[in-house]
Amino acid sequence: MLKVKDLMTRDVITLAPSATLLDARNLMEEHRIRHIPVIGPDMRFIGLVTQRDILSLTISSLAGVDESTQREIDAGIPLGEILRIEVEVADPDDSVREAADRLLRKKLGCLPVIRDGVLQGILTEADFLKLTIGLMDEMAKGRGAVKMTGNA
Repeated sequence: MLKVKDLMTRDVITLAPSATLLDARNLMEEHRIRHIPVIGPDMRFIGLVTQRDILSLTISSLAGVDESTQREIDAGIPLGEILRIEVEVADPDDSVREAADRLLRKKLGCLPVIRDGVLQGILTEADFLKLTIGLMDEMAKGRGAVKMTGNA
């Protein structure tokens, strides 16, 4: 049985609670990610900041706030004040099937992977897409082999 630890992303981009909303926005744009775990000393998981959180805190351009002003505002907001503390998490030994079901059922974009309060990795929709592509490639190889065998 495939476990979360077999599929999760281990090299997780994280921030401290003292980092700002601007730091999170910049990292998300730079690395094309939508979730940033917030950690304390020794990789202790504190909470999560998502792209959706950032969008909800962005002042609409209809309010006449330009990008420069928005960046100044974001630079003054520490993540510790806005992060989500109540977060669904997974254990590295949870089954991938169980984790996928939770993501789908609860409409989540990720599950931080935690053991004894320490961040081990993150499991995202992108990890499942990679798995799906790999499985489809394997299926295509298998079908090709079957056809070739059947034609011989």
